[in-house]
Amino acid sequence: MRFLFEDESFSFETLRAAGFANDGGADLGEVVATASRIGEGDEAAWLREWTATAERVHAAAERSLAAGHRVSAREGLLRASNYYRTAEFYRRDDPANDPEARRLSALSRESFAAAAALMDTPVQALRIPYRDTTLPGYLFLADDSAAPRPTIVFTSGFDSTLEESYFALAAAAVRRGYHVLAYDGPGQGAALREQHLVFRPDWEAVATPVIDHALTRPEVDPERLVLFGYSLGGYLAARAGAHDHRPAALVLDDGLYSYGQAHDRFLPPFLRDLVHGGHDDLADAVLGLLMEHSTQLRWALRNGVWTFGATGPADYLRRTAPYTLEGHAPLITCPTLVLDAENDQFFQGQPQQVRAALTCPHTLLTLTEAEGAGEHCHMGAMARLHQSVFDWLDTTLPHTTTP
Repeated sequence: MRFLFEDESFSFETLRAAGFANDGGADLGEVVATASRIGEGDEAAWLREWTATAERVHAAAERSLAAGHRVSAREGLLRASNYYRTAEFYRRDDPANDPEARRLSALSRESFAAAAALMDTPVQALRIPYRDTTLPGYLFLADDSAAPRPTIVFTSGFDSTLEESYFALAAAAVRRGYHVLAYDGPGQGAALREQHLVFRPDWEAVATPVIDHALTRPEVDPERLVLFGYSLGGYLAARAGAHDHRPAALVLDDGLYSYGQAHDRFLPPFLRDLVHGGHDDLADAVLGLLMEHSTQLRWALRNGVWTFGATGPADYLRRTAPYTLEGHAPLITCPTLVLDAENDQFFQGQPQQVRAALTCPHTLLTLTEAEGAGEHCHMGAMARLHQSVFDWLDTTLPHTTTP
């Protein structure tokens, strides 16, 4: 699917931004107008135009808030948060020390927090104990009754943020009577940007303290706890579910068996040999040439170096090898929904490998291009995704009652 751009990465990221319109994260006219001012593969224009749109929408929301127009302010702040995230997306030369990347990511967090304070259902900011620090999170509540309800622990992906979880799942969950606890783990969002925590393959070390915290909350029904993994989170949540058996169900959007294998399939054999043989000078030189001609590859390798704490592209690619469910998938015991996108440009074939490795009750569901849901994580088809996930959960969780 191509959406407003021929450049595969620009198309996908624009579709991602626009797809969150379902829950107030975008206005289609704003997306189309912004995209019209950006040339194919022009990352400088992408930064400039999405920033301009985010700032304009943010300023209008602030004026609405000052005038007492609470709903208008909330809606504008939600869109601004998504647009700031989108603006910063390709800023990956040196994101840890890039003042513009830090400014935009902070504005995305701040505008979302301001919107959350204006929501009709309760939203609580969290600091979740993790090792010798804490992880940032949000608890999105379906109501303020404190009655135990089914609760989803949302795990983000390779480039996701805590704030994005609202559009990706939480808003739809709350409408159906579910609570959602979302968090930034190592390698993600503010945990990466502010605390400099990088990804780790043994995600049970991250998810277990998050689940511990969730189960201290009276609003969380311990018998109806769900782990949900988004993008790379499809591996992370599965790895956690293999070693922590308290969740009653697991949802993988989409299934990911081997992150290293998903990368290797894009590399010619000689380049794989250079990478895995530790010939980083040669491998990085070749990868650098390829990055000059591919927006997607350039972004992915730069983001990987940053989020994995790698020394360069080849080192990053090697560091993905331990991110595998081999030996772990058979340990998952709870019912599992494995989602598959027909035209997934990143994880093609991976959900089928997850299904083949599972020994627990499981369902593999492929959403298709014909229904507009064939892109990675079903971007642009959030309503179809949510229908699939929650209809399955409603019939899978014990004694679930939703509105």
